[in-house]
Formats: sequence, C-alpha cells, structure tokens
Amino acid sequence: MNWLALALALSPENMLLAGIVGVLVLEIIAPQPRGSNLIALVAVAMAAMLAAFLFTVGFTAEPFPGEFSVDPGTSLAKVVVLLLAIPVLLLSRHEFRRSASYHILLMSSLYGACLMFSSDSYLTMFLGLELLSLPVYVLVLIKHETAQSLEAALKYLVLGGAATATFLLGVALLYGGTASLSLASFTIALGLHDGMAIAAVVLVLIAFFLKAAIVPFHAWAPDAYEGASVPVTAYMATIVKAAVLLAVLRIIGTVPLSAPMVDMLALLPLISIVWGNLTAMRQNSFRRMIAYSSIAHAGYLFYAFLGDGPGRYQAVMFYVLVYGLMNLLAFAGLPRGGDDATNDHLDKLKGLWHRSPFGASMIAIAMLSLAGIPPLPGFVAKFLIFKNVMAAGHTTYAVLGLVGSYLGIYFYLRVIQFLFMSPADAHEGRVPPAHAAIGACLVCLVPAIVVAVFPGLLIGRV
Repeated sequence: MNWLALALALSPENMLLAGIVGVLVLEIIAPQPRGSNLIALVAVAMAAMLAAFLFTVGFTAEPFPGEFSVDPGTSLAKVVVLLLAIPVLLLSRHEFRRSASYHILLMSSLYGACLMFSSDSYLTMFLGLELLSLPVYVLVLIKHETAQSLEAALKYLVLGGAATATFLLGVALLYGGTASLSLASFTIALGLHDGMAIAAVVLVLIAFFLKAAIVPFHAWAPDAYEGASVPVTAYMATIVKAAVLLAVLRIIGTVPLSAPMVDMLALLPLISIVWGNLTAMRQNSFRRMIAYSSIAHAGYLFYAFLGDGPGRYQAVMFYVLVYGLMNLLAFAGLPRGGDDATNDHLDKLKGLWHRSPFGASMIAIAMLSLAGIPPLPGFVAKFLIFKNVMAAGHTTYAVLGLVGSYLGIYFYLRVIQFLFMSPADAHEGRVPPAHAAIGACLVCLVPAIVVAVFPGLLIGRV
C-alpha cells in the first residue's frame, strides 16, 4: 500500500489526533486558552467530512492486515458517531470553553470509537474500547467534583473495569478455542458446541451488555448520567452507546445466530425494555430519566440482532443515528444557567413553553420521537427493528418487545405535560436560547427531518 492510500485510510483518526495536538499547543502557548472548543469542533467536523468522503467513494483498504481495515461500512459508522459529536461540542461551548482537558479527553474517546469500527482483531478492538471508555470516567467528574459525581465516576470506573476484565476473559477463551484473535473467531465459536466456545461467546456479549447498560448490568448508568454535566451526559447517552452497539455489529456481523444465542439476545434486552421504561416513570431527575430511557433503548438496539444479516445492519445503523439525534435535541433544548442540580429536576420544565417556546418545542419533538410516535423518525427506527425481528421468525419476541415499548409513552408524555400544560413559576422569567444551543438543535433537527421524510435515503445506502 502506498503512503497516499495509507494516509487516506487513517485520515479521520489523524484529523482527531491533529485536533488533540492543536488543543495541547494552544494550552501551552496561551495562558488562558479560549479556542479549544473551536479547534475541537473544526477537527471533529473535518474528520466527519473525511469519513463521509471515504464512504461516498466506496474506499476500501487494509493498512494493517488483520488488525485495521477500512470499508464503506466502517466509514459510515465513523460518520454517524462524529456527526453526533458536533452537537455535543456545541453544548459544551458554555461550560467548557476554557477547558482544554475536556476537549482532549472527548477527542481521545472519539478516536477510540473510530478505532473500534475498523478493528479486525480483538487486540485492536480492546485498544479502541479502552480509549473510548477511560476518558469518559474522567469526564463524569471534570466539571462537578461533588460527592455525587465522585461516587458516580467511581461506580462507572469499577463496573467499566469489570466489563474490561469480562471482555478479556472471553477473548482469552476464544483464543483457546479457535487459536485466533481475529474478530472472525467469534463466528467460528458460534458454530462450536463445546463449553469453552459457549463461555467465550457469552462473556464477550456480557462485556458489551455492561458497556451498553443492559439489565442486570445497568447499575452504573443512572448515577453516572445524573452526576455528570449536561454535555457529558449527552455524550454518554448517545456516542458511547452508539459506539458500543456498532462494535457489537462489527463482531457479530451478518452471521446467523443459534437458538440459545437468540434467547440470550432477546430475554435480557426485553427485560431492559420493560425495566427501563417502568423505572423511568418514577424519576424526578431529567438526566436520571434519560438514563433509564437509554437502558430501554439499548434493549431495542440489541433486539435488532435477532433479525437477518443485511436487515440487522440497516436497523442498528438507522436506530443509532435517530436515537442519538433525538437525545441530543432534548439536551440542547434544556434551559441553561443557574444551579445544575436544580435545573436537572423535572419540575424546572413546568411551563417552559411560556419561558422558552423554542426549547420546549425541541424537547417535545425529541420526547415524541423517542416514544416512537409517527411520523417522527423514532417510529421509523422502531418499525424497522420489529419488522426485521418478525421477518426472522421471532414473532413472540417482537410482540413482547412492542408491548414493552408502549410502557415508555407515559413518561415521555409526562415531560410534555410539564412543558405545555403545567403553570409556570411566577418568579421565572423568559429564557432566551443560547446561540450554541440553537446551533446544536438545528444540527440535530435538520437531518432528523430528512431521515423521517426520506428514510430510504439512509436505508438504501447502508
């Protein structure tokens, strides 16, 4: 492979590295750096454009044979995650505009996500998974070093470490059973029936269940989401979740699943759907409610693996994009300023329509879409998953999952009731939205509208 092809294959990752170096240089030469957010935003946007170019031209390369490769599927995954990072950086402009460490950690985590998508072996996958996760442990408490955030970060670190240990044990057993560290060894192990192969497959999946907060491996998510700042919670709820599910898609691919594996990929996600939706009803914290909502949506995403191969890839990619856009739209519409813990209470949303019509409208659109109300894109995403599950012959699981999804409508509509039907506090004045928040909303809303009106544009290209 010539140097030009090598540089082109690694161009999204190299652009993120350039952004990290740029922020470091700015911090060294400027006593009070203010441009780190702009540098990070430009670097991520350029990385997304480069990945989109590689996807459009159908670029395929293997710069490191057996370890790292690039094809249109991996490039599309990078485009989705990097585009979702742009609203997060816009939301970070107010709280972290002078925090170089925040932007370095965020871009390092994004680099890990991109590395996972191009992984061909478990060595590269492990490196990407840790680069994705380690910065987030710090991001949880980088803004609010309170007892609550410290406890949340510790719980996230411990359970994240447990996920890493579980993943490594599963990989060790895969290597013992197949004599290979290639991602293809997972497919080989699925076809074996000895105890070592079964244990290896189960352990690898459990590690990703922990990372995605599938019940009963979800205990870290509510505390971490509540203890972190709004931009970090938005990052964990969208980009970390998307990266984990797309990594699982990279491992499982289009291989048909055995009956025991189907049951594992259906029962725990089904419990997550029901438990996440039921528990979200009892929450008075917006971020904690989103945490339980994300647990339920992780269940929907893992449900997509019950479908056939090509449909599985389309459903996961489409759902990840729509779910990320709608969650970020909800966070972008939240009123900012004042005490963070107080603003997080759902009561602060009462009468928001009278104080900030734009913000209330954005949150309402996000809630209705996450609930799966037509014709919003969340409905199309759920329809695609359950259609593929039924087409694969798992009608019972599809019906149970669909019934469980209806439980979530209550707490989403509860938020809308607070926004439009509850009286506003007489002491609360009008809250004009910040320019960065408006930009984040538009970045999320425009592609969501396009996807809702023309879903075939994305589905046909996947």
